[in-house]
Amino acid sequence: MSEIDPTDHALATIASILEHPEPVLVVRETETVTVTEMVVAGEHGVADEPPVVDEHPVVEEQPLVPEHTDADGYSKVGPGPMVAIRLKWTVHRGDDGQFYVHETIGEQSVPVVNGPMTSEAAVHFVDAHEDEAHRRFEELRSEIAGRSSLADYERRGEA
Repeated sequence: MSEIDPTDHALATIASILEHPEPVLVVRETETVTVTEMVVAGEHGVADEPPVVDEHPVVEEQPLVPEHTDADGYSKVGPGPMVAIRLKWTVHRGDDGQFYVHETIGEQSVPVVNGPMTSEAAVHFVDAHEDEAHRRFEELRSEIAGRSSLADYERRGEA
């Protein structure tokens, strides 16, 4: 019987979550409007017509991550199977009015401070670093998956 690496299980779980994200829809109930006609004697019209009712719900699309109007407090978290090694970027406004990005690894680390910069530059910095972390994580995950499938292939004697 072969040993299963716990990292493989964690990466497989993350991959399944990333491949099949749950859609986010916000359904807002709307008022239904009923239109009835009063028929006055002598006018042409049909008194037995059913009232007109519009019962279509309105679906309002909302982004998964709300847009930040103020950069202070803007934050993103990188990928990873363990909180202890996960990257986090948070924008803070300094006493001088400039913005600084605090980059941490895990929850208990001392932040690396980048700045000063404008609010737009700080948000762009956070977004770019988060995108790069996701790209590198996907490369690593693919490499690990490729190596494990190659190892299985070799174990079966097919190489």
